Amino acid sequence: MLIIDAHLDLAWNALHNNRDVTRAARDIRAQENGIEAAAPGLATVGIPDLQRGWVAVVAGTVFTRCTGKPAAGVDFHTPQHCHAAGRGQLEFYRALDEAGIIRLITTAAGLADHLALWRRREAGATRETPAPGLIVSLECADPLTEPEALNDWHAAGVRLLGLAHYGLCRYAGGTNSKNGLTDRGRKLLKVMAQLNMPLDLSHTSDRSFEEAVQSFDGPIFASHSNCRTLVPQQRQFANDQLQTIIDRDGVVGTAFDCWMLKPGWTRQDGNNGVTLTTVADHIEHVCQLAGNSRHAAIGSDLDGGFGQEQSPADLDTIADLQKIVGILEDRGYASEDIANIMHGNWERLFLRVLP
Repeated sequence: MLIIDAHLDLAWNALHNNRDVTRAARDIRAQENGIEAAAPGLATVGIPDLQRGWVAVVAGTVFTRCTGKPAAGVDFHTPQHCHAAGRGQLEFYRALDEAGIIRLITTAAGLADHLALWRRREAGATRETPAPGLIVSLECADPLTEPEALNDWHAAGVRLLGLAHYGLCRYAGGTNSKNGLTDRGRKLLKVMAQLNMPLDLSHTSDRSFEEAVQSFDGPIFASHSNCRTLVPQQRQFANDQLQTIIDRDGVVGTAFDCWMLKPGWTRQDGNNGVTLTTVADHIEHVCQLAGNSRHAAIGSDLDGGFGQEQSPADLDTIADLQKIVGILEDRGYASEDIANIMHGNWERLFLRVLP
């Protein structure tokens, strides 16, 4: 079954961790074995794994931030540093596109055409597996030196945008913050509305979430967020927040980090007691709130600063996302509902919001 995954940090892994994401995950592990400065965790994502797992489209992030608490390769001293690092990640995706390794998707027509290619492969009309499609997502708005700079990033191909990451970011309070939107953030939402860009609410603080949905009338979604009812911490969304996204015809992508899947998880736990069935629990919670299957989806965040050891125990690479199909079948989900969750909901949203 075709899959759309709405959150992968491919460029950050490539440039910050010097990871060759054009290779299969097991080859990456062999390459990094014994290297002291290797990327955190055992790789689960490479372009060949996406193809092998029928992951037809991903949202590939540009991820940098500028909170005043510098951290190498993640949190930069100045907005200009942050901007330059972010543009480098965008250029990485453009280079992969030029090489035919991925296909950048910037329009609804381009998405429809790309999925038609994958469906021809799925139907056996061709033996060649297409390159994965990639929609560029600015995970945190900090690389924008000013709100109006979004026009330039949009012209360069960015199509999805989140306001914040961890801490107090330049445009909004993020995870583990009690801050709301900044003046910059309010101006940015107006620019987004002019561009008809959808707002990714993942990583917003509770206050930022509330202020954003009240002041922004455009499309909203959560690329990689889980359920606070199941894992009670601020990084997840409470039922009323999930319901807000549902009521506005948004989609919630379930993330695969053990920390977000199991209450009270610590690094010492590894992935003990966390499986793809645990992932399905979060998917099902969203479906139960909605009363249908039209708002739950996948936003795995695999290799997002962690590896296989902090992912569900029965997932070796991202190709194992296909196992979720069987888990949902065993729970009595109809084939149409499973297709919604695996790709259809993101497809519907992206076709609506892409120019």
